[in-house]
Amino acid sequence: MLCWRSCCHPPEEPPVTAQVAAPVALQPAPAPRNGDTKRPGLRALKKMGLTEDEDVLAMLRGSRLRKIRSRTWHQERLYRLQEDGLSVWFQRRIPTHTWIHFYLHRADSDQDSKMSFKEIKSLLRMVNVDMNDMYAYRLFKECDHSNNERLEGAEIEEFLRRLLKRPELEGIFHRYSGEDHVLSAPELLEFLEDQGEDGATLAHAQQLIQTYELNETAKQHELMTLDGFMMYLLSPEGAALDTAHTGVFQDMGQPLAHYFISSSHNTYLTDSQIGGPSSTEAYVRAFAQGCRCVELDCWEGPGGEPVIYHGHTLTSKILFRDVVQAVRDHAFTLSPYPVILSLENHCGLEQQATMARHLRTILGDMLVTEALDSQNPKELPSPEQLKGRVLVKGKKLPAARSEDGRTLLDWELEEEEEEDEEEVEAAEQRRRAKQISPELSSLAVYCCAARLQTLCPGPGPRQPCQVSSVSERKAKKLIREAGNSFVRHNVHHLTRVYPLGLRMNSANYSPQEMWNSGCQLVALNFQTPGYEMDLNAGRFLINGQCGYVLKPACLQQPDTAFDPECPGPPRTTLTIQVLTAQQLPKLNAEKPNSIVDPLVRIEIHGVPADCARKETNYVLNNGFNPCWGQTLQFQLRAPELVLVRFVVEDYDTTSPNDFVGQFTLPLNSLKQGYRHVHLLSKDGASLSPATLFVHIRIQYS
Repeated sequence: MLCWRSCCHPPEEPPVTAQVAAPVALQPAPAPRNGDTKRPGLRALKKMGLTEDEDVLAMLRGSRLRKIRSRTWHQERLYRLQEDGLSVWFQRRIPTHTWIHFYLHRADSDQDSKMSFKEIKSLLRMVNVDMNDMYAYRLFKECDHSNNERLEGAEIEEFLRRLLKRPELEGIFHRYSGEDHVLSAPELLEFLEDQGEDGATLAHAQQLIQTYELNETAKQHELMTLDGFMMYLLSPEGAALDTAHTGVFQDMGQPLAHYFISSSHNTYLTDSQIGGPSSTEAYVRAFAQGCRCVELDCWEGPGGEPVIYHGHTLTSKILFRDVVQAVRDHAFTLSPYPVILSLENHCGLEQQATMARHLRTILGDMLVTEALDSQNPKELPSPEQLKGRVLVKGKKLPAARSEDGRTLLDWELEEEEEEDEEEVEAAEQRRRAKQISPELSSLAVYCCAARLQTLCPGPGPRQPCQVSSVSERKAKKLIREAGNSFVRHNVHHLTRVYPLGLRMNSANYSPQEMWNSGCQLVALNFQTPGYEMDLNAGRFLINGQCGYVLKPACLQQPDTAFDPECPGPPRTTLTIQVLTAQQLPKLNAEKPNSIVDPLVRIEIHGVPADCARKETNYVLNNGFNPCWGQTLQFQLRAPELVLVRFVVEDYDTTSPNDFVGQFTLPLNSLKQGYRHVHLLSKDGASLSPATLFVHIRIQYS
């Protein structure tokens, strides 16, 4: 039986240390020593007179062959004759990084598959490394074994291997592996326990080896090499986000009012709310982002067909029925839980009836047209009960009737975003004159729009089906002046918060303030990227990205004493050691000599007393593998509401720092120990393979 260590890591070539998704490349073994008679295989070859045969020597060193399974599947492998002369050993070859081979091709100016030092310097600039010329040339010469001022083949691979080394990971690995330079399953279990992995077992450690180890022989012996260890830490299981929270894991059987619900404002817009285009595609994109409450601004249209656009502006118009069709076709692609259509109704009675007809005929059984329970509900139904259903948020008719028999409602235009006191009287006249059709009224079942007049419950029975819309300004006033009462109100009733109309460029407000008080429908302009949408994406990143996240217990209890303005003393300590970053993107591809000077900022978003931000120093001219090793610590009073935002910026002495990447997630979904943070762009797209490597510790008092 062959010794594992000689098979997996031949003494003549150490393993590759690189962030890759395939096993390491092994260089050909040296030719066997002449006259070596101590090994049986070589004795047999010598007896046959083959020890000097060039073909046999080549097979002992190994050759790269292409394995072909089909027209589209072919991979290069290293095949090598074993010394017994009877068996062939093979190992998958690295495809070192697909991305780095792309840059290699670009940097190879004469396309001769050889790299001069000038071309290597060009490559380093492309991958965001401004390496000292002396150090870069020394590394170049160490790999130039042919001594011809050109790197080719294995020399290029060696250069990349040295470039991609992760010393911080090697240090952690060797701390647990000891002198063997491999992790046994018990040693990996020790690492997992130190990481704070809940329920870590030997069986789980063995499963990780089978999943992430790259060397088949190591797998068979239940051992993990440095490359397998790196693959594990770079996988979702080694990320900062708890993988147990990536699927639906929360109780979905509680009343709707007990959940934060991902909500969009002016959903139909793809750009500015003054002159931007409206599109049904904007609804499709919102649903693809997990949105569960979308807005429809409905106005009188030609030919008796209502249209949707931002009234009294130059935004383009789309048909109401086309939006309803988009809801039917796309609302439940990502999430099975209920969708709320928030109607801002500016139509007359005839076109309101048309709206109701389109909703019924297009949505069919999806549409909730009557209560699940005929009794007057004390609580709203749950997301689980409403799976696959569409709710209409709109005005509900009272019993009163006018002299001509029309049913009237004294109701406010909830989305009338002017708050100038001079306009109040005129607005009241419009409200008194507003009419609503019984056809549309009948569709408001669980989301009956009502003005938020008082936070104190009236003498009659609770009416949980009433939902109020308030501007960000009014919500902030309620939080500031009646924090606990607002929290208690939101235990039973849905509250929708929307941006002020003064935000002409469709900017957003911070949603965190509204979540702190238990507001469920915190509506943002999804078309406008920024930290506000980062927070929204982070809040709804968990629970399967289904658009519903259970509120903390302090926001669910009817008699809660919680007040976001007075949360009590600190009870949690969050400590984050920012270690390194990997392969940060270049900010300006048009300037190949531009290299980032990265710094990392940790932001805490929660109740006002918890909000904080701390940052590292910047690293000069290195976006490829910058190292900080700095520790940032935070004291938290309401950890159950905290979002943690990791931000990387390019430091600038003369102007504001440029954004590089970020990742936001709830504190309760943040895993402890050594973790990679996989960065996202401004619009939420992956920046893979850009990562931060950090150590996280959470201490609860």
